[in-house]
Amino acid sequence: MFSENNKKSGCVEVICGSMFSGKTEELIRRLRRAQFANQKIATFKPTIDNRYSDVEVVSHDSHSIISKPISSPSEMLEIGPDVQVVGVDEAQFFDESIVDVAQTLAGRGVRVIIAGLDTDFLGKPFGPMPNLMAIAEDVQKVHAICVKCGSLANHSHRLSKSHDLVVLGEKDIYEPLCRDCYNKAIASE
Repeated sequence: MFSENNKKSGCVEVICGSMFSGKTEELIRRLRRAQFANQKIATFKPTIDNRYSDVEVVSHDSHSIISKPISSPSEMLEIGPDVQVVGVDEAQFFDESIVDVAQTLAGRGVRVIIAGLDTDFLGKPFGPMPNLMAIAEDVQKVHAICVKCGSLANHSHRLSKSHDLVVLGEKDIYEPLCRDCYNKAIASE
């Protein structure tokens, strides 16, 4: 028999890595598994990310799941009491308030799965991602393959000359590079 003492505690899971590393694909996989287990899910993404769809989280290999675009992490707190799993894509584009929102949801017993870039195009920690990783029960770092040498890639090298922190793009603007190839590319710019 279910009692308050047996209540499943919430948790925060973070999936991080460079561009083209499979972060969104892994997020979708985990959310689909939750759906298969008849768990109620809610998926969110920042309104700024409309590269593939306005209302879906879409991986580079075209897997997708319905999501709600939001401007502020606080909008996630409006989920119904029946939601058991919350998915968040492109978390690096949110402000630091996402950390408290994730903590609040986990405190309510919700499993919160967050995907995002761990570093920006300069190789610096990106937005709230370091703090999300710090509070998470589980962090999975995924890697792309370096397009120059075939090693594991952990950098998102920007091919355009823009110095803006946020520049949405795909393979036309970014390439995954390993540390050595990234350092060589930066030195030659």
